[in-house]
Amino acid sequence: MMKYAENILGTIGNTPLVKMNALTQELPCLVLAKYETFNPGNSVKDRMALQMVEDAVAEGKLQPGGTIIEGTSGNTGMGLALVAAVKGYKMICVISDKQSKEKVDILKAMGSKVYVCPTDVAPDDPRSYYSTARRLAEEIPNSWYVNQYDNPSNTKAHFESTGPEIWEQTDGKITHFVVGVGTGGTISGVGSFLKSKNPQIKVWGVDTYGSVFKKYHETGIFDENEIYPYITEGIGEDILPKNVNFDIIDGFTKVTDKDAAVYTQRLAKEEGMFLGNSAGAAIKGVLQLKEHFSKDDVVVVLFHDHGSRYVGKIFNDDWMREQGFLD
Repeated sequence: MMKYAENILGTIGNTPLVKMNALTQELPCLVLAKYETFNPGNSVKDRMALQMVEDAVAEGKLQPGGTIIEGTSGNTGMGLALVAAVKGYKMICVISDKQSKEKVDILKAMGSKVYVCPTDVAPDDPRSYYSTARRLAEEIPNSWYVNQYDNPSNTKAHFESTGPEIWEQTDGKITHFVVGVGTGGTISGVGSFLKSKNPQIKVWGVDTYGSVFKKYHETGIFDENEIYPYITEGIGEDILPKNVNFDIIDGFTKVTDKDAAVYTQRLAKEEGMFLGNSAGAAIKGVLQLKEHFSKDDVVVVLFHDHGSRYVGKIFNDDWMREQGFLD
């Protein structure tokens, strides 16, 4: 009996768990990586991209031949571009200028039109990528603004797929889940599912300096003094997305831009894991949480995306030296 997917979207999900070895020697516990680059768009965002489109079609928000519009750091745009190509929609991605050139080129290669906006402006500034995406959706007929930050289908995708996969792959033995937080869909969906199975499971978010999440979680205060430009891609925010369910998050740890970049290189060189910038932040976050782990614990850390999107930056030693990340 032949086995094949009806189209590329049928290969989304069912990604492997991989044991960490070299970088986690100092930890007493088993650390497993949920390796999301095995998705066809090479990132975890394929899951929620498909879910958001399918739900939008079911709700009548996205019509045949319509245009999908989204503000993205690149990976959600890639997932949406895959879906658009298979299902016959047009795609417009609005991206900030801190994202790598590779991300812009890949989105264009997938048939997307790409608008690049300045990073160092307030979210409500008309030049921001949030505002630009909303404006384009208002101006372009038969279009749909995805809004991954507040779209509940984002969290739903991870509650229904990523969370159950991790539970089954660890035979229910997972004790801690650690993941970088951006839109909040992954941590909220996976965390909610895992806690529904075992409320004792701890859910930790990895944040970056320049982002509001950690302080807001600890104090309930949205402190604009916490907001400043940072280099790490794909995690942290200067807004509070509706998908971030702070109630299921046990805590945050912040990782510096330098540590995120250095550990992204170390993942490649010491673990053979060619991953994106947020993976370096995630594994450094796990190491920073060492005091929370014991010998019988099973820690799952999720790695979002692939190193090919960062060749000109994180994997370019000249760029790393310019940033002060390498001697």
